[in-house]
Amino acid sequence: MASARAWVRTAGGLALTVRLTPKAGRDVIEGLAQLADGGSALKVRVRAPPFEGQANAALLGLIAQTLGVPARDVRLVGGAGARLKRLLIAGPADALGARLDEICTMENAPKR
Repeated sequence: MASARAWVRTAGGLALTVRLTPKAGRDVIEGLAQLADGGSALKVRVRAPPFEGQANAALLGLIAQTLGVPARDVRLVGGAGARLKRLLIAGPADALGARLDEICTMENAPKR
């Protein structure tokens, strides 16, 4: 399990680093991934292909739905054509961070 969070507080919410895998079997957040540089990223898979922004749009929708924020509050600010992406999520940083902590804890729990 990764030791650092994949998000940091910003003036209006959170900045989130995501490692996106397109063309997956389902849309899912899989927890945290440790990056080679020592940082962390939220692992996300989407069914959409990486064609004309479809995978990015699916990512933004999944993050918005999961965090319970309007889609307009989730913006892609870096990595549009790369696997590693940087998102800005507008909203109460404490509540958003708590929700991400909860998601990562559930995803990294031992499977039975």
